[in-house]
Amino acid sequence: MANDGGLVRVLGRADVLALAFGAMIGFGWIVLTSDFITEAGPGGAALAFVLGGFVIMLVGLCYAELVSAMPHAGGEHHYGLRALGGRGAFVVSWAMLLGYVSVAAFEAVALPETVLYLFPDMLSVHLWSVAGYDVYLSWVAVGAGSAVIVTALNYFGIRPASVFQTVAVLFLLGAGALLLVGSLTNGSAGKMEPLFTGGVSGLFVVLVAVPFLFVGFDVIPQSASEVNLPYRQVGKLLVVSVACAAGWYAMIMLTVGSGLGPAELADADLASADGMATLWNSPAMGDLLILGGIAGIFTSWNAFLIGASRLVYAMAESRMLPAWLGKLHPRYRTPSNAILAIGLLTVLAPLFGEPMLTWLVNAGGINIVVAYTAVVLCFLILRRREPVMERPFTTPAGPVVGWTALALSLGLGVLYLPGMPAALDFPSEWAIVGGWWLAGALLVWRLPKIAPGADAEERLVASVTARSGKPSPGDRDAGTPAGA
Repeated sequence: MANDGGLVRVLGRADVLALAFGAMIGFGWIVLTSDFITEAGPGGAALAFVLGGFVIMLVGLCYAELVSAMPHAGGEHHYGLRALGGRGAFVVSWAMLLGYVSVAAFEAVALPETVLYLFPDMLSVHLWSVAGYDVYLSWVAVGAGSAVIVTALNYFGIRPASVFQTVAVLFLLGAGALLLVGSLTNGSAGKMEPLFTGGVSGLFVVLVAVPFLFVGFDVIPQSASEVNLPYRQVGKLLVVSVACAAGWYAMIMLTVGSGLGPAELADADLASADGMATLWNSPAMGDLLILGGIAGIFTSWNAFLIGASRLVYAMAESRMLPAWLGKLHPRYRTPSNAILAIGLLTVLAPLFGEPMLTWLVNAGGINIVVAYTAVVLCFLILRRREPVMERPFTTPAGPVVGWTALALSLGLGVLYLPGMPAALDFPSEWAIVGGWWLAGALLVWRLPKIAPGADAEERLVASVTARSGKPSPGDRDAGTPAGA
């Protein structure tokens, strides 16, 4: 069934949960586990994910109320329009868009790095070096070729993308269950000593990655126009997905820590896989976990291509981006041009080699925190300004949750600033952030000033159309604003 925006409502309860959980459980738990445990210890890393999950849970409760009240494709974009106006909505959307693109590009780099673990002799045809890392044509081909496949999957409809997501998540959960069983039967508490290392500084190193690793529950608001569920249930599923992700990451830290001691962690290429192999005394089991990690790559990649393309679609519908990015495919009812644009960026990411993994985690993370902070502001503003707005899901103790989420989100953002333990690297990571916001400044400068309100999108479209002298939004596929 197509909704007023032309998208198709086909996603059920399992689809929504698989989309959000799969988005959050990408591949970071495979490639970054050794760093996290080394910096904070198994217990410290698990604690950091529990604390970070609590922060994200509070933000998620704000999202849950907003998505139930405004279930439109583009999520944050519409919350910003209603609460902050045109330019404020652009800032929210632009920050989140870099977060989404960075995760999708991260997976395009993580995949060939994972395949290299399984096939160490795969490297051939040296291209160039980036930050001391040699980039090979075969390595690039794996990442770029997979980017083409994921892009095509999304291009041909939300239903095939959703079925793929569910199957991949089930495989991922199976691999995780085997890791847990191995830890319970063969794990050693002695190997987990010291349980906590690095003190507060070590904890911060893990916490700073939390926004990047937990981003994904907000894919639900992006695809809200394609969800075929009561809006109250959508809000609940969003919160449940965050709790599941926090439990997963904490479990990974503790189980891997029970299989590998500090010296073994230092020598591990991919600690999660090495931990699995040790716990089961079988290299094949380590390879199996890698296959689970590859499933995680694709679940995250798939979900963020869905989320990013719907956000671009919503911004184009509001004329914040070129209108051609808001075109829906006449047959598949997907934002085809937006999907192709995001897909192209993921195809290019492997050209920069393995260093892009760290750069994308941090550059994307700070923008995700900016977007989360702005969404919480929208939540608080609308609670005060529009107390009678229909809210199928109402966050308990809303103002308390909102203000706490705001303070904690700002605290996470501070961790990225110069002088802090997890400050962004210069020039690589700051160059990504600075370049993105320079482009954003050029785009927002041309936008008219539009006051917040329920009809902000209609007023913005009318104003931009009047400036350009082109016909009114009759080029919309469904003929009505996405937020109507």
